[in-house]
Amino acid sequence: MHADDQVGEGVSADLAAFLRNADDGRPVKIVPSVCGGCGGRVFFVLVDDVEGGAERVCAGCGVRAFIADSEEFWEDADPGEAGCPCGSEEFETAVAFSLAGDGSVRWVTVGLRCQKDGAVGVYADWKIDYGPTDHLLAMV
Repeated sequence: MHADDQVGEGVSADLAAFLRNADDGRPVKIVPSVCGGCGGRVFFVLVDDVEGGAERVCAGCGVRAFIADSEEFWEDADPGEAGCPCGSEEFETAVAFSLAGDGSVRWVTVGLRCQKDGAVGVYADWKIDYGPTDHLLAMV
């Protein structure tokens, strides 16, 4: 862990540790996905792991939300539904934002933890090469 890392309340310890270890050594802010409709924390997730991008669908109420700036290029994406090797498609979702020295977001990493067997993984990540980026921190 980096001294400046921040982990949001509600991110499971194993998912937070996995996301931290998957990063490039920069400080990260790890934020849990929480449904704006019902407060749920379990999602079906669509990812484009080639271009980078993700959209989550609440397993409880069906509300959809894009992660970070995914909506900006989703029309050109070729997303697929994330799935665990165990066959489950329901996940705890968290996003690790890799931060530059000035606090701006440089990289977005989407981590998922399977609700059936607890397996964790990175399902999509992409570079951010513009600014300002503060708005991305709330788009999980």
